[in-house]
Amino acid sequence: MEPQSNCPGIYTLVLYMSRAQEMQIGSLGVLGFEPGYYSYTGSARGPGGLKRVDRHIQVLLGQKKTRRWHIDYLLPHTSLLQAFVTRTTLNLECQIAARIGERLEPIRGFGCTDCCCISHLHYSDDLPGMLEAVGQAHHEHGSDM
Repeated sequence: MEPQSNCPGIYTLVLYMSRAQEMQIGSLGVLGFEPGYYSYTGSARGPGGLKRVDRHIQVLLGQKKTRRWHIDYLLPHTSLLQAFVTRTTLNLECQIAARIGERLEPIRGFGCTDCCCISHLHYSDDLPGMLEAVGQAHHEHGSDM
């Protein structure tokens, strides 16, 4: 993965989990995860912009121990396959997550404590289908930059 810029935007991480696991996910409690593919959609519209993706990679690799978001608890148990980014100043996180959720199974309550979405984390056992769903959701919302 190449380093991201400090431009604002929305991102979706495509992750792989090789085995079933239960883990504590912050205030959500203990959740069970099946082996397969997960997509997590987040917002990076703050001062660091899309460098937030780099921070998530550091958490995944064990280089950063701070757990701030739900995804921080899941990342160390996964491999990053791809990161989709949409450079935008618009708040499209929920729209992109909802569009992905039309095609993939939501993990209820994950990553959406500050909105009314069902989830910002989605599951599939079909990687090509996941990549298509995520790519299409980001493509439909384009870029305003």
